[in-house]
Amino acid sequence: MTTPPVVAASKDGLANPAPLGLCAFGTTTVLLNLHNAGVFEINSMILAMGIFYGGIAQVIAGVIEAKKNNTFGLTAFTSYGLFWLSLVALIVMPKMGWIPGPSEGGMVAYLIIWGLFTLLLFFGTLKLSRALQFVFATLTILFFLLALGDATGNDTIKHVAGYEGIICGASAIYTGIAGLLNEMYGRVVMPIGSV
Repeated sequence: MTTPPVVAASKDGLANPAPLGLCAFGTTTVLLNLHNAGVFEINSMILAMGIFYGGIAQVIAGVIEAKKNNTFGLTAFTSYGLFWLSLVALIVMPKMGWIPGPSEGGMVAYLIIWGLFTLLLFFGTLKLSRALQFVFATLTILFFLLALGDATGNDTIKHVAGYEGIICGASAIYTGIAGLLNEMYGRVVMPIGSV
């Protein structure tokens, strides 16, 4: 049995974790926001994705980014991986009877703080690619729309947030797959708008 050749060897011996982190974030974001858009109810599929792919896979990507000396990647992937795990905990812990769920005001604060954090990270993307700028800009908007939807109780705003979140998640998937294919082929297969 022969080992397949390494297409794009890394100088440090570590694979690029960004495609994993971006695809994990993107697919989980699309699925949750299909729920927010009213397509289907919150269910075990969304929670499982939040734990394993959106959560754990992004934390793994963040740890590898740390080994690659990429502070931005470490901060972003690890933070959003733990965001997904915390979101699942906010949903599951009350259902298990462990602790009461957050109030509407509590959820609004949770979403606003994540929106502010994402806005601050957006400024870091100004040195990266246009594709990442789009991901972080739409994610910032998503958090604030979700906060506004919870603050007002307006289902229309929540549904608009869902559609906007689908765009955000799809842009992360695109950026992740572009990074993967561009690296594998050694040329621009899918443009990301380098800065």
